[in-house]
Amino acid sequence: MTKVTPYNSEEGKKKQVTKMFDNIAGSYDFLNHTLSLGMDNLWRKIAIKKLTNNPTTILDIATGTGDFAISASKHTNANITGIDISQGMLDVGIEKINKKGLENRIKLQLADSENLPFEDNSYEAITAGFGVRNFENLNKGLSEMHRTLKEGGIVAILEPSEPTSFPLKQLYNLYFHHILPFIGGIISKDKNAYTYLPDSVSAFPSGNEFLSELEKAGFKQCKHIPLTLGIVSLYIAIK
Repeated sequence: MTKVTPYNSEEGKKKQVTKMFDNIAGSYDFLNHTLSLGMDNLWRKIAIKKLTNNPTTILDIATGTGDFAISASKHTNANITGIDISQGMLDVGIEKINKKGLENRIKLQLADSENLPFEDNSYEAITAGFGVRNFENLNKGLSEMHRTLKEGGIVAILEPSEPTSFPLKQLYNLYFHHILPFIGGIISKDKNAYTYLPDSVSAFPSGNEFLSELEKAGFKQCKHIPLTLGIVSLYIAIK
């Protein structure tokens, strides 16, 4: 995977990603819902419905402001742990969770996806929404997900992807590489963050390439499900 970072800096990708999300935490939810035209909630719901083992424990990787965890609380009876490397994003998420009265179901904590502070076989399901491509070491992050997942557990990963059919591909590229960075940069006041977004999607090993990465980390029955004409990919795998 080509290394793409948010800033022109000598710092490692992980530090740059942390800085980026701390910078945009206050405007992240508004931009996420607006720039996805509200489809992000539907994508999460579809992903959670694929957790067919009725998990009682879920780990949400790169939870950000906790939207995937909150959605999981609506569609499962599980207790959910969300982790992220950005305290700024977590602070926004904790406030949302408290306002919704979900603090008994959802716990958010600062932690590194590539060095999870949990024992082997701790969770029955793992979710990750639009965060795996931010890993500094993809195989290490996926291997940690495999390690902490129980035998027979399910992982559901959402990532943006680039459609291939005409004219959607051309419209998508115009929006994603020009309109979205312009709007995102103005509102978030961090132009780099919304230039990094399309660049990181282009560099990410999507489709069959990502299925190979999941298999390399030890997962089986790996599936790729394109959503909304291929602008988002859902990956499902089992330990």
